[in-house]
Amino acid sequence: MIRVLIADDHTLFRDGLKRIFSETDDIEVVAEAIDGKDIIKKTKECDWDIILLDINLPDMNGLEVLKRILSANPSSCVLVLSMYPEDEYAIRAIRSGASGYMTKDSPTDHLINVVRRLSKGGKYVNPELAEKLLFNPIVDSEKLTHTTFSDREFHVFKLIVSGEPLTSIGKRLSLSVKTVSTYRSRILEKMCMKNNAQLIRYAIQHKLLE
Repeated sequence: MIRVLIADDHTLFRDGLKRIFSETDDIEVVAEAIDGKDIIKKTKECDWDIILLDINLPDMNGLEVLKRILSANPSSCVLVLSMYPEDEYAIRAIRSGASGYMTKDSPTDHLINVVRRLSKGGKYVNPELAEKLLFNPIVDSEKLTHTTFSDREFHVFKLIVSGEPLTSIGKRLSLSVKTVSTYRSRILEKMCMKNNAQLIRYAIQHKLLE
């Protein structure tokens, strides 16, 4: 039996995954987590084979959680499930050690097959991304400034361009407003920009908005 741990803050999505796996004979959900701290705790409390990890968790970026999980157990199998397009986060996730990356709009039977593949030690990315990783390790898009951001900077950048106020970002990431403001200043400096409007235009131009 393949034991799955689901980490996602949306109850409906977790329930949907549980229903999907309940219809199989070889996959079962052994635990659920709603944020980064919760999943790190659950990884120590139960026996699991695969973690299904959302990128956009309430308290920290999924890539940060991924790195913490792999730091504690380098052989961990983590499948990142995200609403973000592959080009936006997938390369970061794979290079951070994820076993696979799928978007949340993937077909149900495809998800089941990927979970089974990963349980046998396999990896998964879609064919187009695999080609980029194989034949062009330094993808053209990585020459763009936003690809030089740290995972935390990229998360803050995403929240800023989505219109979220600094105070709200601070609460979401458990950071002080001063710290968030420092991240914003660092992002603007790296981008050679002066304000949020310029960041938003850049995000629209490079299809970084949800």
